[in-house]
Amino acid sequence: MIMKLENEKVLKRLRRLKMSYKRLFFVLILLAVSALEIFAGGRDRVGTAGATELLIPIGARGTALGGSYICSASGIDALFWNPAGVSGGNNSAEAMFSHMSYFADIGVNAFAVSASFADVGTFAFGLRAFSFGDIPITSETSPDNTDATFSPSYTIIGVSYSRALSDKVRAGITFNFINETIAAVSASGFGFDVGVQYFGLAGINGLKLGITAKNLGPEMKFDGGGLFKPTTPVNSERTISSLMKVDAAGFELPSFFEISIGYEQNFTQDHKAIFATSFQNNNYLQDEYKVSMEYAFRDLFFVRGSYQFVPQDSDEYLYGPAFGAGIHYNAGGVDMQVDYGYRWNRFFDANHIITVKLGF
Repeated sequence: MIMKLENEKVLKRLRRLKMSYKRLFFVLILLAVSALEIFAGGRDRVGTAGATELLIPIGARGTALGGSYICSASGIDALFWNPAGVSGGNNSAEAMFSHMSYFADIGVNAFAVSASFADVGTFAFGLRAFSFGDIPITSETSPDNTDATFSPSYTIIGVSYSRALSDKVRAGITFNFINETIAAVSASGFGFDVGVQYFGLAGINGLKLGITAKNLGPEMKFDGGGLFKPTTPVNSERTISSLMKVDAAGFELPSFFEISIGYEQNFTQDHKAIFATSFQNNNYLQDEYKVSMEYAFRDLFFVRGSYQFVPQDSDEYLYGPAFGAGIHYNAGGVDMQVDYGYRWNRFFDANHIITVKLGF
């Protein structure tokens, strides 16, 4: 009798816990769907946002797939695409290192780690840093090179939490701290990403749905000593110049909403393919459409390709095709995966990305 009562109590607790997860899932869905209305009119607001480094992709696999795989992203690299997938890794702890050769000699470096805890969820930490090299300092009075240089510093620190709410649903959230420093001025702010993944859509095994709303947060604003300018009063008896501070305008984060549908097909035990497509509704850019495919052989070798486009002004859109490949193997109990990604650029050098992932 006592055992029966205890079992009933446990079952009730599990039901309440399950219901709380369902409520969280629906809240996240409503938030993401509401963002679709908030983000309307992106075409009319092109170029009005700041902190656009948040839009630079991280990770060779996701870049090669055009970012359209947010429905199936899993493990540590999902931190930068859809935080819901972070809890989908096959290891209790993971680490990732990534380097992108951007254009104009800009380098994008990323580091991330994650740890999973039973019945709690998965926590992750990510760091993105941008290297610009030395840039000559010029001014209104000295437009030519003065032999002095500066180097901007852009850093993004993210903390993420993800959990599988059931065998079909994952949800996650990431909080990002953003800092931009350019010479003697800087701006700091924060934003967050939220995402969900659903598996077995419409009762079809292998059909997946992913939804994300990213870069949601308050305005940022530059401040610092570089905003003080020497001025001389006009029509005044004072002839001594004084310092005047320029009040910089605030800018919003480049928020967007994305929905992705994918299908995973196992042809045989050795051959598997993932097909995915997504629609990205941008608040401050044109809306984007993406399609991608990944082929895997024995979970050892991967080939990837994608294409992304905009329906209007396609001649001005920077990106299009992207390709990549990867190798996965287990060495001494450590999962290792090395991925390469290539992204075409219409006007600048193509992007090259190398990513190394370790699982423990």
